Amino acid sequence: MTIIELLVVIIIIFILAGLVLSISSYVQNKGKRARAETEIAAISAALESYKADNGIYPANNATNSVDPTTMTDPSSYVSASSYLYIQLAGDSDGNPTTTSSSDTRNYLGGSLKQSMLGPNPPGANTYFRDPFRNSYGYSTSKNPIANPTGYSTAGGYNPTFDLWSTVGSGTSGTPSPSPIQNTWIKNW
Repeated sequence: MTIIELLVVIIIIFILAGLVLSISSYVQNKGKRARAETEIAAISAALESYKADNGIYPANNATNSVDPTTMTDPSSYVSASSYLYIQLAGDSDGNPTTTSSSDTRNYLGGSLKQSMLGPNPPGANTYFRDPFRNSYGYSTSKNPIANPTGYSTAGGYNPTFDLWSTVGSGTSGTPSPSPIQNTWIKNW
């Protein structure tokens, strides 16, 4: 064997290793997207069960003020996601490590996994976290019952609720429809 043949073999091995690593990253991101789609479907089903029992989707000032058409920074809707966790998980103090007598029905049932919760490990101020380690977005800004004064001017896409994952795409300074928001996983 000559040194040139040896170098050619090493170069071929590096090229193949690069291809494998790039495909591996693609497959991991595809798996995260699929998991986020499944979690959004589970949370949406839990929201429908909540509405069937209570007559309204969970809403407060935090969920009414989140506007998915302009807010693209996942850290800006952690409080809305935390409120959603408290309502759907029935965890009155927002801390899954403690139990109290005021805890109510868990609408998520068996679909609530620890990997869906942030911070990790879950503790006080728990919120729903997507597979990309960002908070899920939840908004009732366009819901006329949850936000009766803002229906005609409120942002949002659905008259019920908006639920989305930013897919780890970061932030954008432009209002919707931005190219970044087009990559989101969402219920609208």
